Amino acid sequence: MEHKRLQLLEEEDRQRKKIARLGFNASSLLQKRKLGFLNATSYCRLAHELRVSCMQREKVQIHSSDPSALANDRFNLILADTNSDRLFTVNDVRVGGSKYGIISLRGLKAPTLRVHMHENLYFTNRKVNSVCWASLNHLDSHILLCLLGIAETPGCATLLPASLFVNSHSGDRPGMLCSFRIPGAWSCAWSLNVQADNCFSTGLSRWVLVTNVVTGHRLSFGTSSDVLAQQFALMAPLLFNGCRSGEIFAIDLRCRNQGKGWKATCLFHDSAVTSVKILQAEQCLMASDMAGTIKLWDLRTTKCIRQYEGHVNEYAHLPVHVHEEEGIVVAVGQDCYTRIWSLHDAHLLRTIPSPHPTSRTNIPSVAFSSRLGGSQGAPGLLMAVQQDLYCFSYS
Repeated sequence: MEHKRLQLLEEEDRQRKKIARLGFNASSLLQKRKLGFLNATSYCRLAHELRVSCMQREKVQIHSSDPSALANDRFNLILADTNSDRLFTVNDVRVGGSKYGIISLRGLKAPTLRVHMHENLYFTNRKVNSVCWASLNHLDSHILLCLLGIAETPGCATLLPASLFVNSHSGDRPGMLCSFRIPGAWSCAWSLNVQADNCFSTGLSRWVLVTNVVTGHRLSFGTSSDVLAQQFALMAPLLFNGCRSGEIFAIDLRCRNQGKGWKATCLFHDSAVTSVKILQAEQCLMASDMAGTIKLWDLRTTKCIRQYEGHVNEYAHLPVHVHEEEGIVVAVGQDCYTRIWSLHDAHLLRTIPSPHPTSRTNIPSVAFSSRLGGSQGAPGLLMAVQQDLYCFSYS
């Protein structure tokens, strides 16, 4: 395994590009476009895929008020906000527990890739089970964290204002941390649906809780299994949930009766579902599980319409990332390889080895965006592993 990783890294450094699929290069695409074999939409999609296959790795310089911590604290996860100009980070510290921070990506520009880490050392020592950005005051104004309990302190769901780390909105005032006693949450999601305004959900052992942050009102829905993944639909009044049993179901948010009639859609995997992603038109859903299976489901027919091969997972809670604008699917496996597929035909476009030795405790965390660093940014992939951050940008 290690020999293969080093071989792939050497090949990438030597060639500085990956070989695209047979007949899939810039000149052939342009020729097919001129001959009328490709319409404008197909040409743009295939050109994007070609660029993904040629992304180059560069190490990002991270500046912080505490440089010694950067050398010792290992990245656990990174999560980009909607506009991809900030990363929320969870770092494991040597003395135990976790530390949180926000990296501003506005300086992420070639040729020198520099970013700044903003930290608030008051919030430490709590292991994070799940995290998502939350839009309470404005888009991505907070971070929603599901924290494990320690000693006599119970687990909770916490809304952490981003302004406590870095003030990116002129009207922001330092916000107050808001916690809800919700022990044992496996997953969480924030709602941008008007049917569940100012609400977030948490997936528990055999329960789903939907909590209104403003009123404190809660809806609870009993399930037959632990809920490991969640996402609200934006247009339809639905909350999708993925379970340890392999079931994927939707909750109709219009059903205030929590007894019966709230389950809207049912799909099934053969293993525990670790990630669910609703595509923009809300007619399809992407799901991955602990058997390494990634499937694209048609929600209208409840049938699998595409499967993405090569992902490696045996027991880990690993996400899958879908980027419709670039037409790609990204997932990091337990083997520490980051794989990128074509969303449209499930072709494996790129397999990226970890820059560090393979370890089940050092699985990279990634974020892909069409506009890294904000609206003027270029497409690319960010990879956090050990103490390092890497950028794979389009060449």
